[in-house]
Amino acid sequence: MSNIEEWAKRVRDNIGIVFFGKDDVVDKILTGLLCGGHVLLEDVPGLGKTILARAVSISLGGVFNRIQATPDLLPNDVLGLSIYSPKEEVFKFTPGPINSNIVLVDEINRATPRTQSAFLEAMAESQISIDGVVRPLPNPFFLIATENPTEFEGTFPLPEAQKDRFFMTINIGYPSREAEAKLLESHRRITHPITDLKPVSNLEELIEFKKEVVNIFVDDTIKLYILDLIEATRRSKFFSLGVSPRGSLALYKGSQAYAALKGRNFVIPDDIKEIFNSIMLQRVILKPEFLIKGVTVSDALEDILYSIPIPQRVTKWIGQNLAY
Repeated sequence: MSNIEEWAKRVRDNIGIVFFGKDDVVDKILTGLLCGGHVLLEDVPGLGKTILARAVSISLGGVFNRIQATPDLLPNDVLGLSIYSPKEEVFKFTPGPINSNIVLVDEINRATPRTQSAFLEAMAESQISIDGVVRPLPNPFFLIATENPTEFEGTFPLPEAQKDRFFMTINIGYPSREAEAKLLESHRRITHPITDLKPVSNLEELIEFKKEVVNIFVDDTIKLYILDLIEATRRSKFFSLGVSPRGSLALYKGSQAYAALKGRNFVIPDDIKEIFNSIMLQRVILKPEFLIKGVTVSDALEDILYSIPIPQRVTKWIGQNLAY
């Protein structure tokens, strides 16, 4: 898995030229990419969500498109539409911005439910249906959506079915003092630093690595650990809705990808712990009584994470015992 680790460092360092001090966020984005999942960036404005999405696309040499979600955005504005050509007497399909490798949907919760639903088929099956014709999306297809969790006026909360289609939810958070100082220094110029960013990988390389990730070894004790965590969300006093089997599968695949990013061909409990919160955030519903008390979903998930014993020993398939 050294090739994937080297690839991740290459992409991470390149993104770090314009997105400072958040290697953990970049690693989670790369985890989503390797798993063929989609990511929801949930945080306040101005933290670099758009720059991050653009930097990922440039680094991989993919086609990037940004969709600004507004209440008047229509499904056809996203998917594309067929336009009649009088000269040729046929309908010609004009692709929408979703026909890209990496798509940023900015403030997705400002789009109406009808438009939000237009993303469902694309996210679930990497295809869209227009006028009864199924059209495949480019490979790879990766959607990054953003939403501001502190602003509710003029927004339409994402339905649970849509939230569950996201592989993970990432909170970027404010940069450290050192990272913000680098940000200020990088803007001592007329143009934005991202204009100098160059590709350091290609889509073919990503597609090949996605095939390798599924072969990462997961010990039976790790599988049981995943199931223990998932079952804990279903019986937790904090949640009215626990994690579905889609969530357990996401945690399983995510742990494989995260292990590969760290240069291992087997999963350890730390891989699960690093991504657990991000993969589960959008898959559970906090009970109102805990919401009133100021308990957050993240707090409740951390409580579960620390209440479930981690495996003390993992037997690797070659017979090597790995103790923690």
